[in-house]
Amino acid sequence: MAKIVVLGAGIGGIPMAYEMKELARKEDEVIVISDSPTFHFVPSNPWVAVNWRKPSDIKIELAPVFKKKKITFIQKAAAKVRPESNQVELADGSTVGYDYLIIATGPRLAFDEIPGFGPHGHTQSVCHVDHAGESGEFWDGFVKDPGPIIVGSVQGASCFGPAYEYLFIAETDLRKRKIRDKVPITFVTSEPYIGHLGLGGVGDSKGMLESELRDKSVKWICNAKVDRIEAGKMYVTEVDETGAEKKKHELSFKHSMMIPAFTGVDAVRGIDGLVNPRGFVLVDEYQRNPKFKNVYSVGVCIAIPPQEQTPVPTGVPKTGYMIESMVTATAHNIREELDGKQPSHKATWSALCLADMGDTGLAFIAQPQIPPRNITWSAKGYWVHLGKIAFEKYFMRKIAKGISEPFYERMILKMMGVVRLKNG
Repeated sequence: MAKIVVLGAGIGGIPMAYEMKELARKEDEVIVISDSPTFHFVPSNPWVAVNWRKPSDIKIELAPVFKKKKITFIQKAAAKVRPESNQVELADGSTVGYDYLIIATGPRLAFDEIPGFGPHGHTQSVCHVDHAGESGEFWDGFVKDPGPIIVGSVQGASCFGPAYEYLFIAETDLRKRKIRDKVPITFVTSEPYIGHLGLGGVGDSKGMLESELRDKSVKWICNAKVDRIEAGKMYVTEVDETGAEKKKHELSFKHSMMIPAFTGVDAVRGIDGLVNPRGFVLVDEYQRNPKFKNVYSVGVCIAIPPQEQTPVPTGVPKTGYMIESMVTATAHNIREELDGKQPSHKATWSALCLADMGDTGLAFIAQPQIPPRNITWSAKGYWVHLGKIAFEKYFMRKIAKGISEPFYERMILKMMGVVRLKNG
């Protein structure tokens, strides 16, 4: 009998537990450790932040689902991973032993790296459902007395899609309320150009997103480093292509939502051989840690080095398709180890993104995720907005029912088939 512990219960952790349970032997135990009693669907957070969803709309209670799946659920915070002794130390001082550990914690949000940044400072956030819920409460007051908005991503950020989504969703909401004319909007980003997305662009993402920003009368600043934030003021240094200072900006705002940089969570930070200096888990091509061979990791918490040097540091996003691929590879590799074999499955690091824009949307496919690529495709249309809604409903149902089927793999194969037909 093997004890397989999944640390984390988010977009990566729960599918990981489901797939591992399906592939594990009958006598093996799958255990999930999470500090939260609920799953929440992170991609819907921008909707929550403008009250198009309530936080409760995108939450699922985990205990009943795990009980049905015969997965052990420990609803406690992890204090420290102890890979030398094959244990996870919990916040109450107790420990959980494991034969295999899969770290799927997601990131720590590094608001502390910029003075005045974040929900405990002067800006809002859509990175967690609780933050998004607080943002929704703030939005209620803001629309009664509107003013300038700043949206974007700070230096070191690796998740740019939600910033663009929130920008366009908020802009759509303002237009629906007929108060858009009272709200100047500025997009501030560490990207070297609009539509870079941490991926070197996807198709004509630069042209498409620049066109959308112009059409919506949104100003932008790229190669931007946020120095500090005060009440109603953001201080930004814009650099040139060499990284040299180009211009200082003092931007006024009444509302701001900026995506932070990420680090690894406290439970794994500083463990030699397990994580890099930022606390992200080191993995090989099989999602396995090179030093601690019985530790795997999936999702946003893994270490991926930047693929290109940019004037202001930008990270590489871990998209839903990439995470799903990591999960499937990890489950098969652990099963192979249980059977006395060597791991052989590798994740397919490709990107499929449905970016909602309030009343339309942009879709991207990049295979592989980092250029040069075999397939690059992008498109815009109302169908993307509807597709994002459908995806939310599907994924929530999948989690609630304990379904382990991979979604992105099927969708991207269908979409690539359509692309090939259009291209002859």
